[in-house]
Amino acid sequence: MGAFIKAIAYYLPEKVVTNEDLVKEFPEWSVEKVAAKVGVKKRHIASDKETAGDMAEKAARKLFDSYNISPTEVDFILLCTQSPDYFLPSTACVLQDRLGIPVRSGALDYNLGCSGCIYGLALAKGLITAGMAKNVLLLTAETYNKYLHPGDKSNRSIFGDGAAACIVSTSGFAEIGDFVLGTDGSGAKNLIVKTGASRCKERTGFSQVDEEGHIQYDDYLYMNGGAIFNFTLDVVPSLLKDVLEKNKLRKEDVDYYIFHQANKFMLNTIRKVCSIPQGQFYINMEETGNTVSSTVLIGLKDAIDKQLVSVGSEIILLGFGVGLSYAGCSIKLI
Repeated sequence: MGAFIKAIAYYLPEKVVTNEDLVKEFPEWSVEKVAAKVGVKKRHIASDKETAGDMAEKAARKLFDSYNISPTEVDFILLCTQSPDYFLPSTACVLQDRLGIPVRSGALDYNLGCSGCIYGLALAKGLITAGMAKNVLLLTAETYNKYLHPGDKSNRSIFGDGAAACIVSTSGFAEIGDFVLGTDGSGAKNLIVKTGASRCKERTGFSQVDEEGHIQYDDYLYMNGGAIFNFTLDVVPSLLKDVLEKNKLRKEDVDYYIFHQANKFMLNTIRKVCSIPQGQFYINMEETGNTVSSTVLIGLKDAIDKQLVSVGSEIILLGFGVGLSYAGCSIKLI
């Protein structure tokens, strides 16, 4: 039995922070410098009381309304988030009740970031092909901005908050191909929030300057940009090669590539290293920023709506980042 994407929608918070807003806080920057560096002009930020669960719910309701799908048709919920509403219970369980999804449905959270959408598609396909579900609601939602130090101008320029929703089913408009998944936990320290969970529950207030001149805070999100960049350049070319081989595709068979929207400079570098034509490679972070696990679904929805892809298009989806983790698959529009 095959697995298919049946519907996609996404939600972005109402609050918007523009580059002009950031420059007011960091006058040593210019609007042009921020846009050129990361490819973002504005990013949506969750309100103080708006959680990843709230955003996932709004994305799901938008999906149900847009595609005339009833929540009663869903029999499994997967929520990818690294900013859950509670330590316990799983936010997916809360969403089952809030969305009116049947109680005889499975529900679970999984903690993953930039590769999370691809992992979710793999889990959903597994549930479908094993006959354990017929309609899986895959949700991705992240509020990284709640983890950022107010003075962290670099990460504040990159990350936006948002959520995406997708139905993976026994039929749909895009057939899901085979997956390649990978993990390198030796790099976990390079993208991390150290305090707040069981390993180090209490805030330390500690900070230090890293080798790139960025302040590394224990109590806020830290990203070693150089290490993440090197990891990406190391794994993505071989990941792409493996995904093509796994799906019995040649590069010339592929019509479009949608990779995790990390930042503009990184994506352009990857594109050149992988010898992908510019017209077949998705880059669109201007209005959203890096929404972590939601970037690929947002990108796919955007590419479909703008008719960058059409029936018959072979598309490669790749995610990579925090974990360190990476994943890829192919889909074909039918």
